[in-house]
Amino acid sequence: MGEPLRVGIVGAGKISAQYSATFARLPQVAVTGVADLDAGRAAALAAQHPGARALPLADLLAADDVDVVLNLTIPAAHAEVALAALAAGKHVYGEKPLAATTAEGREVLAAAAASGLRVACAPDTVLGTGTQTARAAVDAGLVGVPHAATAFMVNPGHERWHPDPEFYYRPGGGPLLDMGPYYLTALVHLLGPVRRVLGASSSPRATRTVGSGPRAGTAFPVEVASHVTGVLEHEGGALTTLVMSFDVWGSRLPRIEVHGDRGSLSVPDPNYFEGPVELLTAQEPGWAPLAPSAGYLEGGRGIGVADLALALREGSPHRAGPEVALHVLDVMESLLGAAEGLGSAAVGSTCDRPAPVTGAVDLARLG
Repeated sequence: MGEPLRVGIVGAGKISAQYSATFARLPQVAVTGVADLDAGRAAALAAQHPGARALPLADLLAADDVDVVLNLTIPAAHAEVALAALAAGKHVYGEKPLAATTAEGREVLAAAAASGLRVACAPDTVLGTGTQTARAAVDAGLVGVPHAATAFMVNPGHERWHPDPEFYYRPGGGPLLDMGPYYLTALVHLLGPVRRVLGASSSPRATRTVGSGPRAGTAFPVEVASHVTGVLEHEGGALTTLVMSFDVWGSRLPRIEVHGDRGSLSVPDPNYFEGPVELLTAQEPGWAPLAPSAGYLEGGRGIGVADLALALREGSPHRAGPEVALHVLDVMESLLGAAEGLGSAAVGSTCDRPAPVTGAVDLARLG
C-alpha cells in the first residue's frame, strides 16, 4: 500500500458531505485541508478528518501537505480555482462541469499540460457497477454492433423542492447543463465520442414558482430552455436520441438504453453508481438481469479521486479524465447552439473512451 493522496477541499457546501463520507472509508485518499468562504463550514468539514485543517484558500494552495485540490465550488468558479491550483503545483479534481464554457475548459487543459499536472473531473458515477457492467456487456458484443441509444432525464422542475431554484433557470442552468454530464459521460463510456448533434428546445412556461421554504409562492422568470431534445451522432455511427426536461410531470421512459443488431441493453440511472442492468436478445426476447461484473463496488462521490490516486501511483491514465469532461461540455454547448436554430452542429472536440474498470473492484480493500 502506498501513501494516500493528500486532498485539499475547496468548497464545503452540500455536495462535500458525500465526498467526505466516501473518503472516510477509502485508504487511497486523506483529507488534509478545507477552504470555504464560510470559515465555520470549513472548520466543520475539516473536523470530520483527523489532522485536517480549515485554511484560507491561499494557504491551502500553498500547503506542502496538499497533493490535489478537490474543487467543489460553484460552476462559474470552476476554471478560476482549477487554474490557481495548477499554478500552485497541485493536481485538480473538480465537480462537473469542467468549466462554465468550453473555451475556459480548454484553458484548464492547456495549463495542466504545460505544468505536467493532472486534471480530473466528475461525474465518477460512471465508474460504479451500473455503467461499467453495461459497458462490459457492450464491449463483449452482447447486443452486437450498437447502432442506436436513448437517454431520458425528465421531471417537472427542481423548484418543487429547492428553496432557491432560480439559478436552474438562468444562463448556465437548465436541464441539459444540470444533468447532461451524467448521461453524456455514460454515453461516451458506452458508445464513444460524439461528432455531430441536431437539436431543438423550448420553454413552455415563462415563469416558475418556488414551492418550498420561506420564499414559497414567489414567482420568477425562466431565462433558458427548460426542455431540450436532440440526436447525437457518435463517431462509431450510433445515433442517440436525447431528451432533457424540466417540463414533464410523469414518465415511464427508461434512463438509458443501447440497441444493437443482436439485442438491447437497459442501463441504470447514471446519476447513481449502481442499478439494474438488463439484456434482451433475439434469442432471449425477455429482459434478463445481468449480475454486476465490472466497476468499483459500493461507489460514492469521490471514487474518481481514489482512481486518480491509483493512476498516479502506477503512472497510468486516470479514468475521470479532462478530455472526456471537455468533450461533454462541448457536446452540450453544441447541442444548445444547434437547438436555437433548429439545426445541426459539428462538435469540435473528441476524446478516447476511458479504460474500463475490469472486474468488480473493492477500493476499500485495494489499498
